[in-house]
Amino acid sequence: MSNTSISKVFFIGLQTKENEDQMRLKIQRLFDHAEFASFLEKGDLTAVKVHFGERGNSTFIPPWFIRAIVKKIRETGANPFITDTNTLYRGKRRNAVDHIQTAILHGFTFATADAPVIIADGLTGKNYVDIPINQKHFKTVKIGADLVHADAVIVSSHFKGHMMAGFGGAIKNIGMGCASVQGKKEQHNVRPHLPEPEKCQGCGICKTHCPADAIEIIDGKYTVNEELCVGCGDCIRYCPEKALEFNWESDLSDFTEKMTEYAYGFWKIHQNKIGFINFVLNVTPECDCYNLSEIPIVQDIGILASNDPVALDKACYDLVNQQPGNRASRMENNFNPGEDKFLGVHKETKGNIQFLYGEQLGMGTTHYELIEIK
Repeated sequence: MSNTSISKVFFIGLQTKENEDQMRLKIQRLFDHAEFASFLEKGDLTAVKVHFGERGNSTFIPPWFIRAIVKKIRETGANPFITDTNTLYRGKRRNAVDHIQTAILHGFTFATADAPVIIADGLTGKNYVDIPINQKHFKTVKIGADLVHADAVIVSSHFKGHMMAGFGGAIKNIGMGCASVQGKKEQHNVRPHLPEPEKCQGCGICKTHCPADAIEIIDGKYTVNEELCVGCGDCIRYCPEKALEFNWESDLSDFTEKMTEYAYGFWKIHQNKIGFINFVLNVTPECDCYNLSEIPIVQDIGILASNDPVALDKACYDLVNQQPGNRASRMENNFNPGEDKFLGVHKETKGNIQFLYGEQLGMGTTHYELIEIK
């Protein structure tokens, strides 16, 4: 796609006046305007890429929203399934058994969502396909096999903050979210450290949560083996003293570029049969991988859709930044309209690399026409 082209991004707001303003109907009208049915054929095994949310989280896209997407897919004669890949961190989505149980607990059953749940990289994350991309960081990327073998994909993303990527939308959902466990390891290059040792109480909670067994408590203090560490950030997430931080001397540019290259690898497979829907609701400071839900950083905005993940994420990013920041949230600055709200939470992140590098890779364009539908 040429960088000078303009992509269409469709937007529907949250105002309600008539019965036709029910959320499921809004989602379905958005699906129609984006013309996703145009690339779906009878019998297509169609992946609906979602994030089921870590246990304890409540801001993931609810299954009744996903059911609205499934209904539109079924109308074309295609055959939908709901999917995600296993996690790198130690939680309740690290293997397919726990992952499916979590999905069910969060309401993703056939009865509620009208489609089966399949974990795309298998029982323990080892079921993947190497996809050649020949880019700056990777020659090949490791994508969950069932996502590779799908005939078509609808990517459904919760647009929100992220401690390393700055924000998470369509690009992160296919970059990190479609990677196998090994692929997730390849993307993480930033390591945690203990900048103020006196804060560490030696409780060992970080060690309990480390998926790589890279942490030891030595002389009552956190110590990490950087060769074993996979950079998932779980020790930072669960430290009760907030003593741990990422070592920002490691440039996050590399991480964000690596994640975007993974997104490119997935997009490359399905570029002619893929659609993206972003829900700019509950724009929380962190990813739905957190086992809790925080106060959103801006008010709810709406739902957007496009065939172009770069344009879609850029449009969502712009809409969020046009809002005043929520001073009751975890934001520390950038409250004014026009300021980057995600940097107000995660000051060292470089989220705009996602759409700038994505454009450079040819995955889409940052030039978009925002089309509001009723």
